Amino acid sequence: MTSLARLHVVPIRQRDAKAFVTAWHRHHKAPAGAVFCIGAADEGGTLRAVAMVGRPVARAFDNGQTLEVTRTATDGVRNANSLLYSAAWRAAKALGYTRLITYTQDGESGVSLRAAGWRVIAQRPPRRGWSCASRPRDSRGTDNIARSLWEAPGG
Repeated sequence: MTSLARLHVVPIRQRDAKAFVTAWHRHHKAPAGAVFCIGAADEGGTLRAVAMVGRPVARAFDNGQTLEVTRTATDGVRNANSLLYSAAWRAAKALGYTRLITYTQDGESGVSLRAAGWRVIAQRPPRRGWSCASRPRDSRGTDNIARSLWEAPGG
């Protein structure tokens, strides 16, 4: 992994965040949309990481007060995800939201989330997927994988 002394938060357009996710995310495509996106840039202004924040995927959490970090991606620079998780929570609160959540897949450490003060609030078992006979769907890479549900501090 590459490390730089200083990263800072920058605004980023959704289309640019999606392109970054497509180029750098390990196992997912970019989500369809977002409420807001933020980036982390180095001292030279090079974009090194992005976070996309949108409405919660789970309908039970989509109450108008909760947002979900639906995707982060980095080019390998250290500490960028922690910076973005903290900044996403500050931005969500500034917009009037009272809760911010995200998920990690089984096998992901969550070290960036812990560093940003987030906590695990639930473990989700693997699910077979969303496809059914009446509504066939393509796998999105989360089928048969356990997940942890995380919440931002004070959320």
